[in-house]
Amino acid sequence: MAMLQEFKEFALKGNVMDLAVGVIIGGAFGKIVDSIVGDLIMPVVSKVFGGLDFSNYYIALAGQAAGLPLAEAKKAGAVLAYGNFITIALNFVILAFIIFMMVKQMNRMRKEAPPAPPAPTPEEVVLLREIRDSLRK
Repeated sequence: MAMLQEFKEFALKGNVMDLAVGVIIGGAFGKIVDSIVGDLIMPVVSKVFGGLDFSNYYIALAGQAAGLPLAEAKKAGAVLAYGNFITIALNFVILAFIIFMMVKQMNRMRKEAPPAPPAPTPEEVVLLREIRDSLRK
């Protein structure tokens, strides 16, 4: 029973819940970035490079005929799908840049306010200092 209680305390800690929310939002955010890259950026890049589709670039390792779509080439044997890797690497770079910009904004918003002016010295302390100074003379 103690182990169950200990697990409950662990699972309900703020950090664990924050991490769970972060993982869920991160997964959804990853899908959004995949869509941005796959549906918006890669078609533009493909158009710039003459209508090429990076996702179908591969090197046949099992003697497949040249020009087969990637799915068919995979069915026929092993392939080195470097076009898919390019797409995923681009996804990572864009995601990393977006996260960097978000963290930069959060840090900018978190900048500490200038320190508050020191509190006025209590009258008792001022009076004691005056007495001390007059005794020195």
